[in-house]
Amino acid sequence: MYKVNEIFCSLQGEGFWTGTPMVFVRLSGCNLRCPFCDTAHEAGEQLEAEEILARVRAAGANSSLPGAQGVCRVCLTGGEPLLQVDGRLTGLLHEAGYSLHLETNGTREVPSGIDWVTCSPKEDVHGLSGNGTVVLEKADELKLVLAPGVDPERWAAFPATWHFLQPCAGADGSSNVPEVVSYVLAHPLWRLSLQTHKLLNIR
Repeated sequence: MYKVNEIFCSLQGEGFWTGTPMVFVRLSGCNLRCPFCDTAHEAGEQLEAEEILARVRAAGANSSLPGAQGVCRVCLTGGEPLLQVDGRLTGLLHEAGYSLHLETNGTREVPSGIDWVTCSPKEDVHGLSGNGTVVLEKADELKLVLAPGVDPERWAAFPATWHFLQPCAGADGSSNVPEVVSYVLAHPLWRLSLQTHKLLNIR
């Protein structure tokens, strides 16, 4: 059984695949507590892998997004999805023809069967609760939120094909977009990542 917060179809809002239709499987629970996180970690329902697959199919087929029929990518996210994701779930989704994307804080090993790994490390964040030590040795993309305490230079050498730097929203609605833009302009290894789904007012 897997504790699932929600399953829905939308456009990927962040990183390399921004603008790409995906079905998102948001798994409940996280081993970290970031001060800027707004996820309801405890909410969710227990589902079998087969039930998740059925809902993924329904989400892709019934989405209000134009052309959502045939959505072939599933993003496993959270919380921290690697507290639950295993070979049974990835195998079932792969057999059904889905390409699997994973968004992780990097504190757990990634099981086989993941096609794209996004690592978003949090271990340097001020006010973090939990052990945020990254054990992941590589990823397809590194997505670093420029929160207080985070130094992008430390992560510049992390083995990833793409390095994205993302603004951090404060509890008061403020954002450090100018700081991030200035950093990216001065350090062209990095690319700007925005939460475009929030800008577009979609999920």
